[in-house]
Amino acid sequence: MNAIVLAGGLGTRLRPVTGPTPKPLAPLLGRPILEHILRLLREQGFTRVCLALGYGAGEIRRRFAGGYPGLELCFREEQEPLGTAGAVRACRDFIGQEDVLVISGDVACDFALARLMERHRERGAAAALALVRDPAPLRFGLAVTDPEDRIRAFIEKPDWPRVVTDLVNTGIYALSPRALAAIPEGRAWDFGKDLFPALLEAGETLLGLPMEGYWCDLGTPLSYYRCCVDALEGRLRLEPGPAFVSALSAEPSPPRPEASAREPEAPTQLRIPCRDRARLMGQLSELMLELDAEYSDGILLRRSGWELRVRPDSAESALRLEAAAPEPEFARSLALSLGDVIRALEQGDEAMKTKELS
Repeated sequence: MNAIVLAGGLGTRLRPVTGPTPKPLAPLLGRPILEHILRLLREQGFTRVCLALGYGAGEIRRRFAGGYPGLELCFREEQEPLGTAGAVRACRDFIGQEDVLVISGDVACDFALARLMERHRERGAAAALALVRDPAPLRFGLAVTDPEDRIRAFIEKPDWPRVVTDLVNTGIYALSPRALAAIPEGRAWDFGKDLFPALLEAGETLLGLPMEGYWCDLGTPLSYYRCCVDALEGRLRLEPGPAFVSALSAEPSPPRPEASAREPEAPTQLRIPCRDRARLMGQLSELMLELDAEYSDGILLRRSGWELRVRPDSAESALRLEAAAPEPEFARSLALSLGDVIRALEQGDEAMKTKELS
């Protein structure tokens, strides 16, 4: 089976975390997001994968210059923005006359992608769209389906009065050659705004298939960190990178006396040096606001079974993290995950300042 990964977006909303680093290379449990996608594709039986590149193409090429085990990997780079569908059309020499799966390079999921391709072929549809149910779908495009899973209408990023379904378009598609043939060559063309409405108008069958499993669009700092926590808590199956696993096995720092008195478990502690404690804490406060964080003593995330606190060091320019949970390894995973986010915020902020001065 063949797949195309759209890995050329600017990632503007995630810039506070990634800086100029291409969004597909942002770390998630010690591996780039894009590597997690490639691992999923390989596990699902895909053997050929094309990376459609744009912004940061050189950096992504260097990261995967040696290929990826078990996959035939190739690259196609657009010279000017062609939109999501236009970028896929530019991979026509890779696609040939076969069906192809299209997936964004900035999502985390564990869908049965092979099953999506199978149902697409069984029904003979022009395209099959992977959908998920979301109780607050305002940030996404929605698909209205009939009882036979045929898509009847699309609604792009509605406000509440226009929400008529909870089925969200995940940006993961199984496409037939005739759907690809409908994409004009050399023009900016998007799936949601252009191709799919045109196919519906032409009387083609588009399937909207609700998928089981986890999916997260890693487009914002909030969704990025929420996905990290979901992976640690087992809602998303990911394999951590070697450095992350090595850090988990390292001896934890001894707790400070006041921390031991406050918590029944000895917290895992990390110290993250930084240039501007207050600025970095402000960025973290914005990031965690929608996670119902508490702000009376640093920033505290509290859930059933675990707590995670971050606050400035009183003596030097650094942030200190404390994570407590019944399982010490899980507590350390929480701290390491937030530590990665803090370092990314720090590096991204510095990189953006350097770019503004240059």
